[in-house]
Amino acid sequence: MAADKGKDKIFQEEFKEVQDFKFSKNVASVFDDMVTRSVPFYLEMQRMVAEIAADHCLSGTNIYDLGCSTGTTMIHMDQFLPEDVSFVGIDDSDSMLEKCRAKMDEFGIKRPTHLLNADLNANVEINNASVVVVCLTLQFVRPIHRLKLLKRIYDGLQKDGVMIVVEKVLAEDSSFNRKFIKYYYDYKRRNHYSDMEIAQKREALENVLIPYKLTENITLFREAGFGNVDTFFKWYNFAGIVAQK
Repeated sequence: MAADKGKDKIFQEEFKEVQDFKFSKNVASVFDDMVTRSVPFYLEMQRMVAEIAADHCLSGTNIYDLGCSTGTTMIHMDQFLPEDVSFVGIDDSDSMLEKCRAKMDEFGIKRPTHLLNADLNANVEINNASVVVVCLTLQFVRPIHRLKLLKRIYDGLQKDGVMIVVEKVLAEDSSFNRKFIKYYYDYKRRNHYSDMEIAQKREALENVLIPYKLTENITLFREAGFGNVDTFFKWYNFAGIVAQK
């Protein structure tokens, strides 16, 4: 993958009042650097998502990327999937979608691709899907709307289709949760984020990113109708989960 030139300096300046995090134009311009420095094994998880998608996609169906951001997931999947599979990328940030279009053009993505601006808290249509990817996105959907979204995903999937979720999670035990958060912030420091940047971003995300425990997510997926649910990745407070219809 080509490295993005934008360096994440969003929280380097001290703010008098930290605003809620938004996927603004400024964030979109540095998002690829932000996410690779902030999410452990991010590119490896992308590779895993792509190979799981390749094993479950069906010819003539749609592959959805909910919260597609700058298109990294679709770009990774593109090299693994048959030509008659279409992409549908959904995001509620015009800035992210603009960056996504530019990146997909840069990487020469030729397959049919539809990029849509839509709020996942509202009604989003999922049609003729064999794979739906929800990568670091469900955590930003308001809890009251999550089950409804998951049921729409389930209903829009073909038989044996899969939903692939990558999510920040809480530890099952509060004492481990504190330790995992400490390890995570140590990871961010190793990636050259200062304590001030870490603290300000944590405050910005506090009311925006609401994680569940891994077991709570799995229970929610089963309540939405998914039968086979398993974890394919776990690093402290990050997890990858695959759920099959």
